[in-house]
Amino acid sequence: MKAPIQIIVADDHPLYRSGVVKSLEEAPDLQVIGEADNAEKAVALVEKTNADIALLDISMPGNGIDAAGKIAELDVKTKVIMLTVSEHDKDIMQALEIGALGYVLKGVGSDELISIIRSVHAGLSYVSPSLAARVLIAMKKPDAVELTPNQLMATLTKREEEILVLVSDGLSNKEVGLKLELQEKTVKHYMTNILQKLQVRNRVEAAVKAKDIWRQK
Repeated sequence: MKAPIQIIVADDHPLYRSGVVKSLEEAPDLQVIGEADNAEKAVALVEKTNADIALLDISMPGNGIDAAGKIAELDVKTKVIMLTVSEHDKDIMQALEIGALGYVLKGVGSDELISIIRSVHAGLSYVSPSLAARVLIAMKKPDAVELTPNQLMATLTKREEEILVLVSDGLSNKEVGLKLELQEKTVKHYMTNILQKLQVRNRVEAAVKAKDIWRQK
């Protein structure tokens, strides 16, 4: 039996936080191992427990985005998901650029939140559908922060980079799936994320950009 996905929930509203915790613990493969009501405590909990997932509210004392940035600097496996009411473009882009793999609005249902946590834990990323189009638009704005190739590469998860290495070696999605024991459709989903993150149009451009970056290291 697989070990449960260990989660930290950080939110300064006790009733909402307890509701989230209760919902998550109804799933047999999820386990909430810590709660926090501010950014400082959230970071300390992650450092102490090396949880799989940290659910962070943006507006809690100390700021959830700042907490996400500090967690990204720790030597931990923890993946960050922002769970917030904020729909501001600035908050969304800052959270994603700093390393959050999920941006979820608080109106989400418990079943969907559980599904998102499982997906992010598996190496995928998630942005609430109502915000996804705005993220793409914001990335194309003239005043949007332009990331260097190395910074773009740094946005990839370990699994995404692993897949990109194999794709750069000429393997097809099916061959990558067989090598990594993933379904072909799962590899396709990863590739969609990779193309978006590297800001390229196809797998050939992704491979070329990746090889250029790796040669410079």
